[in-house]
Amino acid sequence: MTNPDQSIILILGDQLSLNISSLRQGNKTNDIILMAEVAEETTYAAHHKKKFVLVFSAMRHFAEKLRKLGWTVDYVKLGDAGNSGTLEGEIARACDRHNTTNVFLTEPAEWRLREALKHIRTLEDTRFICSHATFNAWANTRKELRMEFFYRDMRKATNLLMNGDEPEGGKWNYDSENRNPAKQDLFTPQPPHFKPDQITQDVITLVQEKFKNNFGDLEPFWFATTAENAEIALTHFFEHVLPHFGETQDAMVEGEYFMHHSILSPYINIGLLNPLEVCRRVEQRYREGHVPLAAAEGFIRQIIGWREYIRGIYWLKMPDYVNVNALSAKRPLPDFYWTGKTQMNCVKQAVKQTKQEAYAHHIQRLMITGNFALLAGLDPKQVHEWYLAVYIDAFEWVELPNTIGMALHADGGLLGSKPYAASGNYINKMSNYCKSCSFNVKKRTEDDACPFNALYWDFIARHFERFRKNPRMAQTCHTYGKFDETEKQAIAKRAASFLDSQISGQY
Repeated sequence: MTNPDQSIILILGDQLSLNISSLRQGNKTNDIILMAEVAEETTYAAHHKKKFVLVFSAMRHFAEKLRKLGWTVDYVKLGDAGNSGTLEGEIARACDRHNTTNVFLTEPAEWRLREALKHIRTLEDTRFICSHATFNAWANTRKELRMEFFYRDMRKATNLLMNGDEPEGGKWNYDSENRNPAKQDLFTPQPPHFKPDQITQDVITLVQEKFKNNFGDLEPFWFATTAENAEIALTHFFEHVLPHFGETQDAMVEGEYFMHHSILSPYINIGLLNPLEVCRRVEQRYREGHVPLAAAEGFIRQIIGWREYIRGIYWLKMPDYVNVNALSAKRPLPDFYWTGKTQMNCVKQAVKQTKQEAYAHHIQRLMITGNFALLAGLDPKQVHEWYLAVYIDAFEWVELPNTIGMALHADGGLLGSKPYAASGNYINKMSNYCKSCSFNVKKRTEDDACPFNALYWDFIARHFERFRKNPRMAQTCHTYGKFDETEKQAIAKRAASFLDSQISGQY
């Protein structure tokens, strides 16, 4: 006989917060928490080994915390006998075990899971500031869905860095102050490293056994897997990184993996840190005089501006968004995205770092691997699947719009008014990668010329009619139009030769 007063509360691997809406509605006396590691969630993307460790270890730690707080937790491990391999199957088995048909959860962050679990009662995920209804209402009033205007609304809604009705300091955005190239002797603090405890070590052993052929280095694993350690990482960021956050956000230095980036996104995205609370504490650091306004604003913009905006775009445009391909890009993803075996030092460094740490900062993702994919006309869906697989903070709701919309312009300009296309000159300006590259960044069409140069102008040529009337691309198109035919043919030949060589693995 079923117990009508008892419910099963499903907690997903990116919902590891005591303030999640499902827990707030639950009842410790009667309800059962269900958490499950299932095979289906390990195969929808070819996840980096460190991603498995982070999520599974954080889940197991969170389950222990819930038990200590008085919850009854039914936890199914990946290798447990009878594990059905799917969340739907584990829900059904849990209902049988506990003699109940009442199940609810906080809304999944990804479309595929919401569709798979749409028959289950779902609560709003209140960790996000902007609800689906609010974002859709905003989008319906706009001809262009530009983040900057959405961000201003979020500043007003949260009252973060506001001075009455006006932005603190008189400006909404200080991004222009956050584009400095890094100095060669720049000292950048390393994020705190956490020694794996027994729970994490057990997961490392599991991943080594089950996923030894997946991409990436498994060890050393140093990420936080508890809210307590994530708080230590946050405090470290406040004290050692935030004062300089933004100054060199776009800079890239060989061997410097983290620069002045927060490395908090993995913890925020799985629930170990609350994004709005983090922003309020950043604002407090500014109010107390510990950090400059540009640093505080830059960080807050990434969270309540870009992060919330990207989520809104995702839910507004799914499920069709994953298949958009406005530039008709069809070239397959080269093997060097997985192996790092390429003579292009910038790409080699970005992939090497990704393999080792399951992390690369946003300019490496956007202007190195993303820029190459855009210029070379790589298939957007394949590129999306790569980004989703290799980064520890990648979940589809945040990764897909960043890849399809921002990096690849595959949505035709929905998310960005211009493609983020750049030649080798940008990479040379913002990094030291070119100094130890076998290609010459100053050359365009010679055999030893930086491939990004010919690819850039070939990209402009292929899409000339599309971009020549774009206000932000017109000057570039005009410049290309002034090249003589000999130069245009040399560009096309160099680009084609390079792209063909990818197949043979020459580069």
